[in-house]
Amino acid sequence: MNLVSNTPSLAIPFVLATAIGYALATVGMKSVAGGTVPLGFAVAVFGFALAFLSEIILMRRFDVSIIYVSIIAAETVMVLVWAQYIGEGLGPRQLFGAALVVGGMVFVTW
Repeated sequence: MNLVSNTPSLAIPFVLATAIGYALATVGMKSVAGGTVPLGFAVAVFGFALAFLSEIILMRRFDVSIIYVSIIAAETVMVLVWAQYIGEGLGPRQLFGAALVVGGMVFVTW
């Protein structure tokens, strides 16, 4: 069964699923660090499993360098939005720097 062809646009859902998985793992680890161990552990394991499976599907069709840059860019944006939501966001200078990094990763990908 061919889940992802070599067409980059068809990889987008799997890139997003991988990034969401890694972001969920980050949320789970932060929860464990804050004392919510059972729930945080479950969220982290689910996130890592989602990322693992989605990334395997991607690696069957695309170069790892392109996949990783795309995943890291998407995950970075998701985690920064979540960090802002929980009150651990970046200041204007750090946000500008993060935007440059993410923009550079996106530029390199295309």
